[in-house]
Parts: sequence; structure tokens; C-alpha cells
Amino acid sequence: MSPAKKTGHSAAKKAVGKNAAATTAARQRQLQARTDKADARADKKPKPRAGVQAGVRHQPVRMPAQHLPKPGVEAELELAPRYLASAYHGRGKLRGMRAIITGGDSGIGRAVAVLFAREGADVALLYLDEHQDAETTRAQVEREGASCLVISGDVRDPGFCSAAVRQVVAAYGGVEILVNNAAFQLHCHRLEDLGDAQLQETLQTNIAGYIHMARAVLPHMKEGACILNTGSETGIFGSPSLIDYSATKGAIHAFTRSLAAQLLERGIRVNCVAPGPVWTPLNPADKAADDVAAFGKDSDMGRPAQPEELSPAYVFLASPVTASYINGVILPVMGGPRG
Repeated sequence: MSPAKKTGHSAAKKAVGKNAAATTAARQRQLQARTDKADARADKKPKPRAGVQAGVRHQPVRMPAQHLPKPGVEAELELAPRYLASAYHGRGKLRGMRAIITGGDSGIGRAVAVLFAREGADVALLYLDEHQDAETTRAQVEREGASCLVISGDVRDPGFCSAAVRQVVAAYGGVEILVNNAAFQLHCHRLEDLGDAQLQETLQTNIAGYIHMARAVLPHMKEGACILNTGSETGIFGSPSLIDYSATKGAIHAFTRSLAAQLLERGIRVNCVAPGPVWTPLNPADKAADDVAAFGKDSDMGRPAQPEELSPAYVFLASPVTASYINGVILPVMGGPRG
């Protein structure tokens, strides 16, 4: 091809390219104009959040402005947490299994105990000193047709953890499921104000207690058993006013993955549920009444979860029918990707 022809061919290619680019730019401007018109028609005023409802029944959105003394008794809450999960039908996914649940008297622990019983497991509830709550949970577990032990004590004490496990094994003949769920939470807006006593209470309850319980129960566990830990969205995202609590929840997540790797060859699974805001005695026994009234408003769903919205996740991870190939996961149940 002659130099003149090459030059003409190149100029033609440039012209075609320029026309195509101009066409694309014009098309993009048309799309933008359409979107601008839609934006102009839209109501720019922020609408009050009513709370997202995605379940079989509407859940409460407004929480009572109430503050509870620690450790927090569920029977004293003005708005009773929902834990029965009446639309959930058991199918024997845990039939013949025996479970220990720490913090099992109320909140998430109570809801998990009820569904475990509905799925055929006998349940032992470990709790601090909320005796009325524990008896309420025991009665409901027994109504589900399961046996229920209630054992009062402090999971910070390794001696108590070992004695409680021995009591359960003596009564039930073994244990296949441990749910580490007991927790201590107390806000602190400045790290300089975090006292040693609070720090140790949080560390010893939330992570040392989990380790004590796992260590005590493992000699009694066989292939097919599992350990479930309760983490938190704060262990993923952090919380500026819950430094020590968030740190322990992050530790629980790491503990879950580490122990899952260690126990893999023994056929014992270890997993974790990381909830977002859940309506239990934990937060009313921490926050001021006005803050409790707004609890969960800033979550993706604009409301806190009810315990019955969390408990099926524990059944799923506990059951060898549904989770035999799931190990070392942190399952976020937060109502949305940001919690």
C-alpha cells in the first residue's frame, strides 16, 4: 500500500473511532438525563424508618426506654423478647443429642434451648443467678418434650465449668453440643476510663469462659459433636463505646477458627454465629434508658432482631443433617451486610 493510501486509511479509521466515541458519549448523556428527571420527581425528604419486616410475622420496632440492673433479668423487661419461633416446626435434626448452653436462661440462649428441644435434644442450661429466667426456660424446654437441667454458676471459674460438665454427663450419659453464649457487656466511651475490674470481667467471661467450657467438654465429645460460639458484629466492625467487649468478640471469632482447625481430624466441628443487635437483657442492663429506646434503629433493618430470629441459625450449625461440611465459619446474622 502506498504512503498516500496508508494515510487516508488511517484518517478514515480515526474518523470512525471518533464517531463511535461521540455516539457512546451521547448515549450516556441520555441515560444521565433520564436519571436526573427521575431524581427530580422523587421525594427528597427522608422517610421515617418503620423497620424492615422479612419474616413470617411482624417484629417489634420500638423498644421501651428501660434500664435494668446487671446481670439483667428477662422477666423484668417491659417488652418480652420473642423466643418461641412458633412457625418453626421440628424435624428431629438433633434427636438423641445432648446440649450444654451457657447463658441459657434468657435471650439468645433461651431461644436456642427451645429450638434444640423442639429438634429432639436434651438441654442443660448454665447461667449466673437469674433463677426465675432459668426456670421459665426449663419449663418451656420440657413443654417441647425434652429433659432440661439448670445449673447456676460462673463460667469465669474453670472449676465450675468442669463440675457442670461432669454433672451433665452423669445425668445424660454424654454431650454432643456445646453452645458458648454467656456474655458481659458494659459501655465505656473513653479507653482511659476502662478500669481493670471491668476489663477482667469482660475478658474472663467472654473469652476465658468460652475456653474453660470447651476444654472441660472436649474429653466427653466424640466424632460428630460440635461447639458453637456466639460472636458479634462488634467483633467484625468494632464499636467505639464497647472496646473491651468488641475485642473479646473478635477473639471469639479467632478462637472459633483456630479450634475448628485443631479439632478437624477428630471430627468435631466448631462454628460461630455473629449477631447484630438483638433484643435481650444484655443491652438494657448496659445502656441508659433513652439509648435502649433507640436500640437497633441504626441497623440495616432499622430494628433489633428478636431471639427467635437467631435461634434457627444455631440449629442449622449444630445439626449433622444440615452442617456436616461446615467448619470454622463466622455466620453473620445481622439483618444486612453492615449490621
